[in-house]
Amino acid sequence: MKLINAIIALAALPAAAAFAPSTPAALSTRTFSASPVALDAKKSIGDLADDELKGKKVLVRCDVNVPLDGKKITDDTRIRSSIPTIEYLKSKGAIVTVCSHLGRPKDGPEDKFSLAPCAERMGELLGQEVTLAPDCIGDDVAKIVGDAKEGDVIMLENTRFYKEETKNESGFVEKLAAPFDMFVNDAFGTAHRAHASTEGVTKFLTPSVSGFLLAKELEYLDGAIATGERPMAAIVGGSKVSSKITVLDALLDKCEKIVIGGGMVFTFLKAKGLNVGTSLVEDDYVETAKEVMAKAEKLGKEILLPSDIIIADAFSAEANTQVVAADAIPDGWMGLDNGPASTAEQKEFLSDCKTLIMNGPMGVFEIEAFSKGTFGIVDILADLTKEKGAVTIIGGGDSVAATELSGRAGDMSHISTGGGASLELLEGKVLPGVAALADK
Repeated sequence: MKLINAIIALAALPAAAAFAPSTPAALSTRTFSASPVALDAKKSIGDLADDELKGKKVLVRCDVNVPLDGKKITDDTRIRSSIPTIEYLKSKGAIVTVCSHLGRPKDGPEDKFSLAPCAERMGELLGQEVTLAPDCIGDDVAKIVGDAKEGDVIMLENTRFYKEETKNESGFVEKLAAPFDMFVNDAFGTAHRAHASTEGVTKFLTPSVSGFLLAKELEYLDGAIATGERPMAAIVGGSKVSSKITVLDALLDKCEKIVIGGGMVFTFLKAKGLNVGTSLVEDDYVETAKEVMAKAEKLGKEILLPSDIIIADAFSAEANTQVVAADAIPDGWMGLDNGPASTAEQKEFLSDCKTLIMNGPMGVFEIEAFSKGTFGIVDILADLTKEKGAVTIIGGGDSVAATELSGRAGDMSHISTGGGASLELLEGKVLPGVAALADK
């Protein structure tokens, strides 16, 4: 409860490829039990006594890998999500130094990948200057950290300006950790990577604990799925069966109901012997789709596929479109969204569910003509939370983007900040950045 109380105190803060054709992207107080590498097993900053934080030089791994248009941040969600942990550490008298990556620099420092815009935006959100260090290791960094006062916030320059970051090279790790007393990992989006700034530094800094954002992600994505209220449902969309088969198989074991959408629908429809026109199909995964449906039948689980499809004669906003039954897609046409009957069926299918996880869109929501299926399922989930108190968890970049675009993000129980990390946790994998943290 110490963690939850701390979160409550800090809570007042302000993909077109999904159907690409085959021819030329408020903190809750709800609690759950969790599995062995999650919230119940790992220490968070809320578990530390005040004297363990006051005056300490704390390295905080945040995920400020935000989208940029030049030097302008186009979505500051990840920076805003890091604020509660930083505010808490400041309030306890810690000296806070944030580290993160941004983009994928190839050969050393590149100005377009500098964290300068992130430091500026974080300063605006905190209401104080955030000092940007010129590097992430070295004497200059050590001096800036050494001269800082309690409550100061520093941001190191992009850790991926060094190739040793992703290689988790021990010499680099030791230099990165050198100026600090302890480590806080609050970067769920990179917790599935054993990098220097996510896993390596835990070998040199004690204690190494989670921040509030990481703990909250684990609470929902791990705890809710392991012990959430039932019936439980998963909505799995996106372009390819190949990228979702592992998570789909894992969710089939845990959920009573599965809704399948996105481009992967057509591999399933082909597996049922239906014509899919020029819709995206992974022929190598048709047998896999058959196996998934057979497993669901054996386990007594329900899989809902669309009964009607919005089809187009080209992958274009200007294409001719029509709504057809899922078993009546003509040659030369491609499916790009669920139809209205499918959305109505999804609403009925999910109406009794208490816990729902969405990973992947239902259609090409970036194009208005093919957005209704995705926004329809978003509305269904948001209404289930508002009207029936269901737990709704949105994971994956495209799902999050669509939910934000719909205006219903505030009605969901949890919006995940992790893409690959969300998938790996849903698949039941151990995240290196979590496993490396101190046990309670």
